[in-house]
Amino acid sequence: MLSAQCTDRRVNMVTPALFEAYPTIRDMSSATPGDILPFVKSVSYPNAKAGHLVAMAKQVVERFDGRIPDDMDELVSLPGVGRKTANVMLAVAFGGNAMPVDTHVFRVSHRIGLVPARCTTPLSVEKELVKYFPNDTLSLAHHWLLLHGRYVCTARSPKCGSCGLTDVCRHFREKDRG
Repeated sequence: MLSAQCTDRRVNMVTPALFEAYPTIRDMSSATPGDILPFVKSVSYPNAKAGHLVAMAKQVVERFDGRIPDDMDELVSLPGVGRKTANVMLAVAFGGNAMPVDTHVFRVSHRIGLVPARCTTPLSVEKELVKYFPNDTLSLAHHWLLLHGRYVCTARSPKCGSCGLTDVCRHFREKDRG
């Protein structure tokens, strides 16, 4: 939840103190947004995220007996949990097969040509990608695309000269022709 429109670096800076103060979901459910805010004030949208964290924790305790659900529909029913966050939980926390679509996956999928231009939403990109990656590789594929987008196929200046995918990359072929 904290990573939405925020860097992993920033999230990793704030979570140790947050989790030390609130080590369990039950602990967090008894907090107020004002209690959480000092821990998350340096992330994007801290007021909303503090509120979502507390509301989510309360619902997990009340509806799921303190256990984070491992089902997409139940996850997205929680405050502050969208499809990307739910997919990250399914893939990373539960070891399931899921394709979270963040900004990197979205960009790289379009640039390389894995998805058509008509895929204009994260959900449409996710639906397209899951057609082409074997189900048991979805979570790995997500990480491959994410890391490729973070370090090679960057938003402003893609490093095409050091990319191993230029032979199959739509962006590189079009750039080469132009």
